[in-house]
Amino acid sequence: MTERTERQVVRVAVVQSAPLLFDKADAIAKIASWTQAASKEKAKLVVFPEVFVSGYPRGLSFGTRVGSRSPEGREDWYRYWESSIQIPGADTELIGEIAKEAGVYLVVGVVERESGLSQSTLYNSIAYWGPDGTLLGKHRKLMPTGSERLLWGMGDGSTLSVIDTPFGRIGGLICWENYMPLARMAMYAKGIDILVTPTADARDTWQATLQHIAVESRCFVLSSNQYVTKESYPQDLAYYKDILNDPDILSRGGSAIVNPLGAYVAPPLFNKEGLLFGDLDMALVPKSRYDFDAVGHYSRPDVFQLRVNETSQETVTFKEKLLF
Repeated sequence: MTERTERQVVRVAVVQSAPLLFDKADAIAKIASWTQAASKEKAKLVVFPEVFVSGYPRGLSFGTRVGSRSPEGREDWYRYWESSIQIPGADTELIGEIAKEAGVYLVVGVVERESGLSQSTLYNSIAYWGPDGTLLGKHRKLMPTGSERLLWGMGDGSTLSVIDTPFGRIGGLICWENYMPLARMAMYAKGIDILVTPTADARDTWQATLQHIAVESRCFVLSSNQYVTKESYPQDLAYYKDILNDPDILSRGGSAIVNPLGAYVAPPLFNKEGLLFGDLDMALVPKSRYDFDAVGHYSRPDVFQLRVNETSQETVTFKEKLLF
């Protein structure tokens, strides 16, 4: 292998696992163990699923019906709130130490707690760390899907983050954000080479989505999903009854790695925990854009234009009080 080729090829790892639901300590412990396992196999980038800290509460109603919320459901939600993290904060420093010890770029889906005065609203976010442990950025899900909208607030354009690395530019969209054509186009225009798509979608149709996006973006696509069983749910939840009649496997996974021409580097993993590895030849990104570049020679800015508002949206802003 030539020196040039060695610089172009990067090993990545996608984690398919799940923590104990609403258990932040367990989630961070699993981040440490999976990241170390990936690092031992020479991975330089490790991607975790959507809201890995501290779990995707699939199947739970939190006592919500149209027009009403129950006190018991609020208690379940409060446990979720307690297991969230602030960005930056003590928990992000702890995860940064995991990235530093392993010497990897680390991408983790988290439940983020608003750090403003309220500190009550939660967001579905991706956080990025560098191999020196530095927190490099975050992205908040722009549009929570369905009943997720009662759990998480909406992100804004200020967190459409792209991370520069020695092997290419990394950006991410979360789960069904990837069905938002304009969100995808905004990310493509930022020059991404690797698109991470943490998800909770385990359906066959998600695989078609990954392959389509890879071909459309001419990027490598790394999709990470949780493998979830009932055993990971606390049985003392007020609404544990919501999943009593569900199958033991609540999410079968389906994590995968796809190359810029739509072929699997690592085919989908179903019905078990595990690590997927891929040796990505980054030269394939420009090679694949020879005949299609969505924001380059195959775009028509004379016909189509997209405006993206990357301003942080604040409910209340204060001007400094003048002192006389």
